[in-house]
Amino acid sequence: MSTLTIELPPQIYQNIQNLVFTGWFKDVNSVVEEALRRYLESHPTDLMEQFVNDDIEWGLRGND
Repeated sequence: MSTLTIELPPQIYQNIQNLVFTGWFKDVNSVVEEALRRYLESHPTDLMEQFVNDDIEWGLRGND
């Protein structure tokens, strides 16, 4: 396991604590791990690459 230190807005942290308190997760770490896993699964690298390429294209030529 790797360790990661993050800062969260108070409202997000409160939501995480509520999930733990109501029994949906065993601890804060498991909430964050699940959220990151779901994010990474729903944002495949090919989509990320397209965003990067779009940004590069905009930076080189602009679209405005």
